[in-house]
Amino acid sequence: MLLLDGKAVSALAAYLASAGFGGSTLTICEALGGPREQISRVSVAEACKGGFSHPVCVAIEVAGNGIVVPLTSGRPDDLYETDGVMTKRPVRALTLSALAPRAGEHLWDIGGGSGTIAVEWALAHSTCSASVIEMQPDRVALIRANADAFGLDRISVVTGIAPEALDALPVPDAVFIGGGLCADLVARVVALPAGTRIVTNAVTLEAEALLATAQAAHGGTLMRIEIAHAMPLGSKRGWTSAYPIVQWSVTL
Repeated sequence: MLLLDGKAVSALAAYLASAGFGGSTLTICEALGGPREQISRVSVAEACKGGFSHPVCVAIEVAGNGIVVPLTSGRPDDLYETDGVMTKRPVRALTLSALAPRAGEHLWDIGGGSGTIAVEWALAHSTCSASVIEMQPDRVALIRANADAFGLDRISVVTGIAPEALDALPVPDAVFIGGGLCADLVARVVALPAGTRIVTNAVTLEAEALLATAQAAHGGTLMRIEIAHAMPLGSKRGWTSAYPIVQWSVTL
């Protein structure tokens, strides 16, 4: 990878050490092709000492026990900052599967919460982008923090309420409604161009009824998702069920 300057080498090494990859080896290439050319193979600890000059590039042989981000959707919940409002891992995996991101596509993530759907959409391909609509400023900060943590500059966050906040956004290829579901919002997204994929999850009975009506009018599929986790029950264990979720997915 190309780095800004010589000081960035020690900063990179310090990051690797803090992330649990202090056992990595760096090959540091300085001033390639010129009279000052120098190629060094050093440990992370040695690289932290600095003393490198630019132009510089670095190759990393990764070693250590730090957290490795999986390539599949439904990444571990603890990779994200959250105030508790987020699409949890199993449902996130099912939601991304229904959204079916493809190279170069744009997503509307309405009611972004912690931004996990938009993050994993953008991680699906280096050309995928997303606009996240969130009404609460503290959650807007969470979404931006999560996007930054994954190095994603293809996620824009809009503070506002849908459907009003949608008018100035780029036309999407897919839409996820994670919050603020109402009849006006459904009417707005089903008026998008043919081929747009829409996915929304409902928890309340009122939202379920709205999705059932939408599916009857516009087609697509309804899926009920019920998940239970094994939890302590006295000296033994039992199943604790999460609220069931109804998911509507449709291609206009």
